[in-house]
Amino acid sequence: MGHLDHATFGWLTPVLSYAMACIGAALGLRCTVRALDATGRSRRNWLITAASAIGTGIWTMHFVAMLGFGVTGTDIRYDVPLTLLSLVMAMAVVGVGVFVVGYGRDRFRSLLIGGLTTGVGVASMHYMGMAALRLHGQVRYDPLLVGLSVLIAVVAATAALWAALNIHAPAAVAVASLVMGAAVTSMHYTGMFAVRIEVVPSGAPLPGAMLMQFVFPLAVGLGSYLFITSAFVALTPTAGERAAYASAGRLAEPDEHAVDVAPPGFRAGEAAPTPTT
Repeated sequence: MGHLDHATFGWLTPVLSYAMACIGAALGLRCTVRALDATGRSRRNWLITAASAIGTGIWTMHFVAMLGFGVTGTDIRYDVPLTLLSLVMAMAVVGVGVFVVGYGRDRFRSLLIGGLTTGVGVASMHYMGMAALRLHGQVRYDPLLVGLSVLIAVVAATAALWAALNIHAPAAVAVASLVMGAAVTSMHYTGMFAVRIEVVPSGAPLPGAMLMQFVFPLAVGLGSYLFITSAFVALTPTAGERAAYASAGRLAEPDEHAVDVAPPGFRAGEAAPTPTT
């Protein structure tokens, strides 16, 4: 059995992967909060942004963490189409969960369905990404740890959606994002500790792409997308702020229906004439 190293670069990849999970969670939660305060097309657009942010953050977290993954006795390559499919799955399944919560009338039922769907989708993305591994050997999994990783994913997703429904203060959303990032990262490493690899030495070339050649540039691009979208969301006023601006604008406008009670010949800045007896 080959020795598995989950942190070949030390704490760098775990910390970076956790940061990406937190950023994606924070952006997704803020967009979901905005969606719940909006209607029509605006709600739909905010929910799409939330799904893409959470899905992108989770996928980027997974493959940034995989930068530190190594197995003694074999090189590692990644199947490109399957890796891209895992990204599409992450955003699509998270989107289903977010839309269930965003449009569901029964919040409790929507939360359960959305949390289960999103959690299973996150876990599926993880194991699809692992299925994209190409190495000299056979990959097996500890069933108990696999089950635990799926359970962690479902609980984390449900907690995140609950936070989106019930927590609106920016500081509280930030704390919820840190917790969700920790839960998603824990799910990833629990799934990684379930991996067992039986190395079969071979000199045959491996199909697929190296992680640094393909996934790393893609992860950098998706990370940039998260940062840019975060800035956009931060600078976009909320529904409450827009209402406050509109109210302030109405108060500042002159009232066209006001009645002029000034005496004839009176001009602004002049003293009113003294009445004669």
